[in-house]
Amino acid sequence: MIELRNATAADEARCVELLGELKSTTKSGPARPLGEAFEMLLSKQRGEIILATEGAEGAEILGMATVSYNLAMRYGGEYCQLEELVVTPAARGKNIGGLLVQRIVDNARARGCAEIGLYLLETTEHNRPFYEKYGFKPIGTEMRQGLA
Repeated sequence: MIELRNATAADEARCVELLGELKSTTKSGPARPLGEAFEMLLSKQRGEIILATEGAEGAEILGMATVSYNLAMRYGGEYCQLEELVVTPAARGKNIGGLLVQRIVDNARARGCAEIGLYLLETTEHNRPFYEKYGFKPIGTEMRQGLA
C-alpha cells in the first residue's frame, strides 16, 4: 500500500538519490549540497518534502515532491511553488505522481496559500497534460538569470 508522509532527517540520502534521477531526466545542472535547505524544508517554514512510500514502515521511497512557500504582496500572503516531482522508474504507472501532486495541492490549500504554481522545462513539457488533470492551467512564460 502506498503511503504519503513528510520527509525526516533520516530520508536525506534517499532524497539526494531521487534528485539525481530528476536531474538526469531533466538534464538540469548539478545539485548543490542539501544542508540548510533540507533542514528548512523539514521544518515546513518555507516549504516541505512529501514522500511516497511502500512496505513495512515506509521502508521503500518511491517518489518525492518538494514545494516552497513564498510571500507576494499581490496575494496578500503566501503562494506555493512545486519545485521538484520525481517518481522512481520502477514505480511509474502506479499513480505515485498523482498522489504526490494532490497532497501538495491539499497542503497548500490548508495552509491558506492563494495559488500553487510550477514551471515546465523544455525537457518536461510533455508532462503538461498530467498537471492539467490536477487543475493546473498554462499562464505566461518564465525567464531566469543565474546568480551563482
